[in-house]
Amino acid sequence: MSPTAQCASRVFMVSPASFGFNAETAASNALQQHSTQPAAELAAQARAETAALCQALRSEGIRVLLAEDTPLPVKPDAVFPNNWISLHADGTLVLYPLLAPNRRRERRAELIEQLCAQLEFVPQRRVDLSAHEDCGRYLEGTGSLVLDHCSRVAYACRSARTDESLVREWARIMGYEPVVFDALDAQGRPYYHTNVLLWIGTRAALVCTEALGAGDRTRVCARLGASGRALIEIGRAAVSAFAGNLLELASWDEALGDCSLLVMSASARAALAGPALQRLAGCVDTLLCVPVPTIERIGGGSVRCMLAEVPECQP
Repeated sequence: MSPTAQCASRVFMVSPASFGFNAETAASNALQQHSTQPAAELAAQARAETAALCQALRSEGIRVLLAEDTPLPVKPDAVFPNNWISLHADGTLVLYPLLAPNRRRERRAELIEQLCAQLEFVPQRRVDLSAHEDCGRYLEGTGSLVLDHCSRVAYACRSARTDESLVREWARIMGYEPVVFDALDAQGRPYYHTNVLLWIGTRAALVCTEALGAGDRTRVCARLGASGRALIEIGRAAVSAFAGNLLELASWDEALGDCSLLVMSASARAALAGPALQRLAGCVDTLLCVPVPTIERIGGGSVRCMLAEVPECQP
């Protein structure tokens, strides 16, 4: 499999104006943590972490659009654009229904126009699922969906933010096979997003098998294995350190030509230290590790959540 088939070489990011603890999402995201730190300091730290990730990606040849959030209305999770938009190689642009009302403000027409213009994505089809919010059904983009583009399989773990009927509707519209399962943390709570416990790259896939029920574990691992990828297993402790929240991107190097870049946070790399990290490193050309501790601790998401891929459209 070519890295360009599974992975994008361009990404969309948002620099948050009012980052902070979001009480509206905390009930479904156990990875968020309260802080007594002044709000202005948290917001400044989140912007600095976002800028550092952007610069690190650009230094590796990734094309990045870093858009600016607006101070009002307040959008504490604006740094996670992959939850409200996804873009696809056939020219499809999808908008998603979000559980928290204050997150719905993140879907801004001007950002979509800026993204399409500056990253030269020409939408051929627009799928807007956001009206499902009125019915209490949610599907939070590539947080809810982890996509195997080569085999056209969409993996999703059920949660308050991932409605199974919407997973299946999305899969029908997009021509993917849905694989839906349950995944629970050590306290028996559903993981809020699939992309904290499952990653799929060009040559490998990583999954927290410990979180899956026995029946689901066999079925999900078998489907992942059928793609021909190496399967790397992690535990719940690694998930809590965002070791499943990874993204592979496609780049180009003078020596290597087309090459792959696996992006993770510093905390994820520390949690993966050992055989899992060695196996990951053997499946990509470059590991890029960037610290985003404020965004992880307060926002409950990591580097994958901060990146919305913009693929090259295929004729």
